[in-house]
Amino acid sequence: MEVNERDFFKEPFTREEIKTLLQGKPASEMFSFKSPSFKALGLDQEKLKDNDLINLMLKEPRLIRRPVVKIGKDVYFGTDSKVLEKALK
Repeated sequence: MEVNERDFFKEPFTREEIKTLLQGKPASEMFSFKSPSFKALGLDQEKLKDNDLINLMLKEPRLIRRPVVKIGKDVYFGTDSKVLEKALK
């Protein structure tokens, strides 16, 4: 299996890449609401729309749920080892 690793702190995602990774899913699936960086912003999670979340992830990569893993056409955000193990079978 080929593995491509990317440090998106050094090489940040573009808006188009984020939208592609989301595959039509809500941006909240990729967003780390538990991040200290998000808590420091003091924003109301319920008031943020997808575009707001994408803008925040573009400005601050720490707000992206990690790891971001793409296996075939499927993309997983912040998954645990059991989910990834199942996906690799």
